[in-house]
Amino acid sequence: MVSPISNSLQITPSLAKVMLHAYEWNAQEIINKYKENANEVLTYSHVKPRVPLVQSNSSRTACAVCANTPPIHKYSALACGHYFCNKCWAMHFEVQILQGVSNTIQCMAPDCEVIAPEDFVLSHVTKPAMRERYQQFMFKDHVKSHPQLRFCPSPDCQWIYQAWVREGARRVECLGCETLTCFSCGAPHHAPTDCATIRRWLTKCADDSETANYISAHTKDCPKCQICIEKNGGCNHMRCGACKYDFCWVCLGDWKCHGSEYYECSRYREDPNLVNDNQHAQAREALKKYLHYYERWENHARSLKLEEQTLANLKSRINQKVMAGEGTWIDWQYLWDAARLLKRCRYTLQYTYPFAYYLEIGPRKELFEYQQAQLEAEIENLSWKVERAETTDRGDLENQMDIAEKRRTTLLKDFLEFHTDNASSSKV
Repeated sequence: MVSPISNSLQITPSLAKVMLHAYEWNAQEIINKYKENANEVLTYSHVKPRVPLVQSNSSRTACAVCANTPPIHKYSALACGHYFCNKCWAMHFEVQILQGVSNTIQCMAPDCEVIAPEDFVLSHVTKPAMRERYQQFMFKDHVKSHPQLRFCPSPDCQWIYQAWVREGARRVECLGCETLTCFSCGAPHHAPTDCATIRRWLTKCADDSETANYISAHTKDCPKCQICIEKNGGCNHMRCGACKYDFCWVCLGDWKCHGSEYYECSRYREDPNLVNDNQHAQAREALKKYLHYYERWENHARSLKLEEQTLANLKSRINQKVMAGEGTWIDWQYLWDAARLLKRCRYTLQYTYPFAYYLEIGPRKELFEYQQAQLEAEIENLSWKVERAETTDRGDLENQMDIAEKRRTTLLKDFLEFHTDNASSSKV
């Protein structure tokens, strides 16, 4: 984008970069407006001042910063005409670079908004480490300011996303670390919840006034024999090691009740008499509702972390079987695919709870909760089978995979209020 502007308008690449930043990388708009009124484009981009400064050579006998009087050829100025000695320019740029500023470094004169282009800065900064630091900051600022580019948010990942501009959230997957990200807001991918809603939810979860009253326990007592049980897997179908009672980790109800058509555990029931209660009762009910959704949000987040370990263990066991001559990787690929699908389904299910929390009561919410319950039930069935993958019939496991994925895609198709873009990623 820099090269066509530089060639078309006969300007330096450094000036082209300044203009692209100002016009949000809309190259065609710059070219069209420059041909109509070049001075207006340069002024808007802060390449030139709005009011030109006329300054004689005699006024440059003393630097306005250090008050020294070097030879005239050791002075420099931007298009604004504010001359300073080269040593002061170098010091000014180094201070700005150390503070992390790069493409917005301005003239040293008070109230002057003219920006120093890249070639001007590099002509005064001579220290190799400082030049490299400046160019790294420039590169990062180029990516951050470009509407079609994003850095992968995963720590230590050096990949960059590129996607085409479209309103609404967009799902992108890093080819380097497989992190799922919403391109629009930079948060983890949050379908079916939109960007504004997930921001509200995360802010609410971070509010200590609500979450301090609730600590999600990692252990619970068996509803039948009261023995303490620790959850060490992602599946919410629990079986007590002492009494062999099958129950749900989330609601502590009999697991047999979760095999019915409606997975009631995921649904929050509003109190119909709430409107007639006093303010204190309404506040208590509001907290109760929040904790209902927050508990399930957090529970699936923990299950995802535990299933990461399941995925790693499964991969290790497959490698051991292959090394022992018990088939090839292709023969055991279905186990790996099942674990990855479980992770994807669990991830989607986690983000259905903020969506449901803010969804207004009515037929649409009832339909969503029905589909959410169906998805949750099938995910738990899949999780149970994946954790016992080597003893589960392959056909049974693949059939469960198909059912769970259909539940997931159906829910997203019916309630996803934004589109998914095709996006590419490349390594820095």
